[in-house]
Amino acid sequence: MIWELALQSHPATPCPAIHTLNAKVERLADGSLHLQYTLRGDITQVRIPAPQPPVFTDGLWQHTCFEAFVAVKGETAYREFNFSPSSQWAAYAFSDYRQPVESPLLLAPSPPCGGRAGDGGECSEQDSQSTYQLDASIPSSALPAAAPLQLALTAVIELTDGSKSYWALKHPSERPDFHHRDGFMHEIWS
Repeated sequence: MIWELALQSHPATPCPAIHTLNAKVERLADGSLHLQYTLRGDITQVRIPAPQPPVFTDGLWQHTCFEAFVAVKGETAYREFNFSPSSQWAAYAFSDYRQPVESPLLLAPSPPCGGRAGDGGECSEQDSQSTYQLDASIPSSALPAAAPLQLALTAVIELTDGSKSYWALKHPSERPDFHHRDGFMHEIWS
């Protein structure tokens, strides 16, 4: 099944350069998740990180970055996955709200962002002056085993002037907070 979802800019961080940010989520037969983020607007104003080796990199959220937070409904633990247009990635585990687990790399996709469009990697991107698209996959081994899963799909969009906007399916607080569990609103039952 494929779900098509619209992300909204947080009211405190408007971004007139971006018209829409949509995400498609597909749960594949092997249990993995395929994510496709499509950004539309004046892409020439978006600061897209330069290509880098596809390795774990902390702090990706400080620049343009697409993210997925995954939890089991009713549980406090959750996982965070960051996908940079650079092909760098990050994966973290939390036992509760912003309480990191000691070994986040045990949950890492291998790697979730493996390359560019057409080269056989697991993450690809396409861009133009009006559309930017990033595809990423999270293998089933990096996801919680129980169901239903709750997702928070998010993004940080940095403009060339250095300003940032914060996008999510839902913004439950006055300030952008992607870790807030009320933002984990999309459910996947199988």
